Amino acid sequence: MTIDPPVHSPPAQVKIWFTERLESALSKIQVFDASGQQVDKGDVQADKSNASLLSVTLRALQPGKYKVVWRVVSVDTHVTTGDFSFEVTR
Repeated sequence: MTIDPPVHSPPAQVKIWFTERLESALSKIQVFDASGQQVDKGDVQADKSNASLLSVTLRALQPGKYKVVWRVVSVDTHVTTGDFSFEVTR
């Protein structure tokens, strides 16, 4: 797991771009804090103008480490999973 450079201002959402259009009903992004609590609002949605962009809104984040996990299904039925981490600092 790699932690990218710290984020100095808590993000309002996570957006992930993929190389293919997605089946939004079968795709998800989840964000967890260091204790494993889910901190996203569960409102995952595909962008209306770009079917390869998926986003989720975040609750107000405090300083700390967070993990983003995704599982998506593309329109050609390929499943992709992955994760990355980031840290919010003040």
